[in-house]
This record gives sequence, C-alpha cells and structure tokens, in this order.
Amino acid sequence: MSTLRTLARITIVLCIAGVAVTGCGRKGKLDKPSTPVEQQNIRKTGNQKPDPVAEKPFLLDPLL
Repeated sequence: MSTLRTLARITIVLCIAGVAVTGCGRKGKLDKPSTPVEQQNIRKTGNQKPDPVAEKPFLLDPLL
C-alpha cells in the first residue's frame, strides 16, 4: 500500500513539474509563420522598430 502511495506522489510531482516547465519560454506575441523576420513582434500601432533588448541567459535555455 505504501508503494502505491509513493508512486502516486512521484507521479503527481512529475506532472506538476511538467506543467511548470511547459510555461517557460519567450515572452511576446505569436507571429504567423509567413511573417518576415524584420516584421515579427512589431506592434500594429506604428511603423517604428522596437528597441533591441539584450538577451538575458536563463537556467533552462539549454533545454529549449
């Protein structure tokens, strides 16, 4: 009986960890696949290009 409880706890912890890791990613709007690279993530309110943002390394970047 204790083996079943241990297995259930491990399964629940792994499921929660999977959901948490799935939420990791890059912030921004979704682009259509046919959108040219220079027009991706540009707001529709103006023709200005956004200021470049410095890349910050993240702990899980090698996994992505």
